[in-house]
Amino acid sequence: MRIRVAQPDDAPAVVALRAMVYPYLVRGVESTRKMIAEPPPEKGWTAFVAEVDSRVVGWVSAQRVGWTSTPDFGDISLLHVQPEHRRRGIGTALLASATGHLTPLGVRRIRTWAQPDALPFARRHGFEPSRELRYSALDLDPAPALPALPEPPPGVRLRPIAELDPHRLYEANAASSVDEPGDVPVDAVSYESWQYDVWDNLGLDKTASTAAEVDGELAAFSLVKRDGDRMWSDYTGTVPAYRGRGLARLVKTAALHRAAAGGVRTAYTSNDEANGPMLAINTKLGYRPVAAQWSCLAELA
Repeated sequence: MRIRVAQPDDAPAVVALRAMVYPYLVRGVESTRKMIAEPPPEKGWTAFVAEVDSRVVGWVSAQRVGWTSTPDFGDISLLHVQPEHRRRGIGTALLASATGHLTPLGVRRIRTWAQPDALPFARRHGFEPSRELRYSALDLDPAPALPALPEPPPGVRLRPIAELDPHRLYEANAASSVDEPGDVPVDAVSYESWQYDVWDNLGLDKTASTAAEVDGELAAFSLVKRDGDRMWSDYTGTVPAYRGRGLARLVKTAALHRAAAGGVRTAYTSNDEANGPMLAINTKLGYRPVAAQWSCLAELA
């Protein structure tokens, strides 16, 4: 077994590994290749793979987080190992590589994610569970399984985000995410970071992704990232001044209808268990829970 820095040509193996461990996550080969070849603009992003007999059997990424005002915060994302290679020290070696990368960057507090059966591993390495995240799935085939799309209220116009100036969508995204439940606030997202992660993401379906304008003002939106016939509801948000009008459900329903018309057969999403309003919307749309993860926090010496 050896640990090394991930390379762009690892993308197919990484995606295959992710599909095995996290079948409810959606990121295609080309967007994964781009992420490795052209890392996010946050300071110090990197990824490591574990190899056994020249086969990729593990993955982890790490970065100093730039989208929060919380100082010295880092993220270790999606540490996972192929099931048949677990309990051999590979996960521990990947975690050590990730924390070793973050320490020189001045990171003092880190977050990672663990499935329920991996919580003992997280605790052994100094992490404590913090928040529960629910993953849900919705079958879009046959199309009648979707709730009917209601007529927009007077003054409300639905538009695919392909028709929007991305700066307008960024501003709505920033305004709607400030009070999202989480371990740290999402209150310092730069346009460059958002552009990389959202607008220029190779998986973003700008035709299915839908926004609602109220009297010309961008009020709500639902983003769709896609890989083949699977999609990820990346984020659905409403600008605070327009909440309480049913716009989040409207744009998400419209996005799902457009995605289904474009050939998507299964939709996935995730929500913090404290996000009652969005969980209620997803339940009404027919989403069913398929998995859970916990955010886990630790202090770096």
